[in-house]
Amino acid sequence: MDWFLQQAKTPSDIHRAAATQRQQQLTKPAGSLGELETLAITLASLQGSHTPQLNNIHIHIFAADHGVAAENVSAFPQAVTAQMVQNFSSGGAAIAVIAQSLNAELAISNVGTVQALPDLPKVLDQRIAAGTANFAHGPAMQRQQLMAALDVGRNTVARQQDIWLGGEMGIANTTSATALACALLKLNAEQLVGPGTGIDQATQQHKAAVINAALVFHSADTASPLENLQHLGGLEIAALVGGYIRAAQLGVPALVDGYICTVAARYAIAINPSVKPWLLLSHQSAEPGQQALFDGFAYSPLINMGMRLGEGSGAAVCLPLLKLACDLHNNMATFDHAGVANKD
Repeated sequence: MDWFLQQAKTPSDIHRAAATQRQQQLTKPAGSLGELETLAITLASLQGSHTPQLNNIHIHIFAADHGVAAENVSAFPQAVTAQMVQNFSSGGAAIAVIAQSLNAELAISNVGTVQALPDLPKVLDQRIAAGTANFAHGPAMQRQQLMAALDVGRNTVARQQDIWLGGEMGIANTTSATALACALLKLNAEQLVGPGTGIDQATQQHKAAVINAALVFHSADTASPLENLQHLGGLEIAALVGGYIRAAQLGVPALVDGYICTVAARYAIAINPSVKPWLLLSHQSAEPGQQALFDGFAYSPLINMGMRLGEGSGAAVCLPLLKLACDLHNNMATFDHAGVANKD
């Protein structure tokens, strides 16, 4: 059996029940902390702990180029992918600033930039190909390239991590993500396509036409999720899929970022349904296609701040909320301990 089909770890019902009971004993009206209570209970169940923690945080960004960029579907030139990897490394990108502020571990895997890069701090050279092929004219990846990308994501997850957060960078990857979402949801591109990096209305219409033609070309409506990931996906998207699946198999909660990551997470669930309880949606992106994907998850997004940057930035912004949920759960006094009368 391929590794990515192996069953995910089962969340602990015992720890969920204990966390639920503790929340009822803390010095507050029941339910008064809203979703912070739910988060703490969920993390206790996923971590199998009476004291859920968020100390060992790993943020991993996957970068790769897309052959479909040749169809003029992006507002930015393809060279920006490699340039942004350098920006991640030097600390100038949003996710780098957020990771430093949160004292979180940050690493970047170059899985497929067109341009080869020199050795850079925090950047792992795991380049499988010089970008994907143009899926408008053929499969984006060969089977062995897809397997290699899944393995890259798999190898970034470790059992000792309290949470795993994936991010992405790749010019034209909203085109790939939208094609994948359309294939999964059986929708036309016009129903999901959005501005991506800031394209105008005419380019959006062109982008939708490119995607619709590719869906027909690859018989996406009858292909398996793994086949669609190979034919329409990106190397960085496949690496995210591998990361999400491996996190669930090791019992590590994964925090899902915006549109591209949400698509990758839905493909992880489609390929291996047992991973579903381990994938926490962080935020509702301003990219319109993401909304259609939410029904496939066990949890709702935590926040909506109108973000659509990618890079794992929206998920990273949610990390303090998760940490607060854990700290409140672990450190608040109970009614008995504080000598405070409960309503009963």
